[in-house]
Amino acid sequence: MAITLVNPDGLPEVDAYRQVSIATGSKTVYLAGQVAWDADGVTVGVGDLAAQVEQCYLNVATALAGVGASFEDVAKMTVYVVDWTPDKFPLFLEGVARAAAKLGVTPVPPGTLLGVAALDVPEHLVELEAIAVLD
Repeated sequence: MAITLVNPDGLPEVDAYRQVSIATGSKTVYLAGQVAWDADGVTVGVGDLAAQVEQCYLNVATALAGVGASFEDVAKMTVYVVDWTPDKFPLFLEGVARAAAKLGVTPVPPGTLLGVAALDVPEHLVELEAIAVLD
């Protein structure tokens, strides 16, 4: 495995992610931001943040699998959420948990969550991008 996730002493432990990822692989994979489209380009969960987060994570998993990778290979994730406020965090975590249950993984690489004014189309509430490293 090319990625080791750690929480160094002196930094807070956060359930949703690890603070640091150490990559030792030789191939870096950059995923385009994934939105809540299904395979036909139809938005899943219009108006439902948890459903859209879930679909984004499922799409990232599909993209990773397409290049022979998985969430175990992800070194960093960035999440963009429209009109983010901290009270939306439980819905975000619900979507992550639902995706994790379907995928049988707990995706916890270092991550950044950013609030944005808008995404590519008005019905998209979240976009998720990832960087993976393979041996």
